[in-house]
Amino acid sequence: MSRYFIFAAVLLIGSSCSRDSQTWEDVKTAGRHMQRGVDSMMGKDYESRMLASDSDFVGPYNDDFIPLRDADLKNQFASSDAAMPQPKGAPGQFGVPNLDNFYAPPVALQSLFNAVHFETDQHVVRNKNEISALLNLASYLKKNPNVYLVVEGHCDERASASYNMALGMRRANYIRSFLVKNGADLNRIYTVSRGKEQPIALGHSDESWKLNRRSQFRIYEK
Repeated sequence: MSRYFIFAAVLLIGSSCSRDSQTWEDVKTAGRHMQRGVDSMMGKDYESRMLASDSDFVGPYNDDFIPLRDADLKNQFASSDAAMPQPKGAPGQFGVPNLDNFYAPPVALQSLFNAVHFETDQHVVRNKNEISALLNLASYLKKNPNVYLVVEGHCDERASASYNMALGMRRANYIRSFLVKNGADLNRIYTVSRGKEQPIALGHSDESWKLNRRSQFRIYEK
C-alpha cells in the first residue's frame, strides 16, 4: 500500500515540475527518501552499527547515492589555485638546478622571505601583515628576474600523512598563485608539499601546531 502512495506522490510532484532530466532525477531522489520514511513507520529498519574495521564498510545504499551535477563540478574547480599553469621548464632544465640545490634566502633578504601561516585545514593566508609581506615579495620577484623560488607547503602533525601532503600542496599552490597574480613570473616559481614531515616545533600544543602550519621559501639566483 505504501508503495502506491509513494508512486502517486512522485507522479504528482513530477507533473508540477519541468520535464528536464535533472528535475526528474531530483523527483526520484525525493521519492526514495519518502519511501524509506514510510518503511520506517511500518517497522522496516535499516542496519545501523559501529564499524569494527575498514572491511566492514560497504558504502551507502544504492538508492541514497546522488551523483554530482556538472554545474557542481564547474563551481568546485573554477576558482582553484591549482588550476594555474605550472612552469614551462622543470627544475634541472634551462640552467635551473634541481630543487635540492635551492637554498634558504641570505640574511639580507630574510625579511622578504619570512614564512606565512595558515589556520587549521585552511590554505588561504588571512593575516594582514603576512598578506602585505607577500605583496612585497611579489614586487621583489618582479624586479629581479634572475631569482627562482620554491614554495614549500607544511602542516601540523594531526590527520593522516596523505591528507597533509594534499593540504601542503594546496598551501604552496595558493602562495604561488598569489605571487603570480601580483606580478611575479609563473615560470620562476615552483611548489612542493612537505606534509607533516618537517615540523619546526616539536610540541603537541596549539602553539606548536600553529608554527608548523606554514609555507616557507627557498631560492636560487642565476
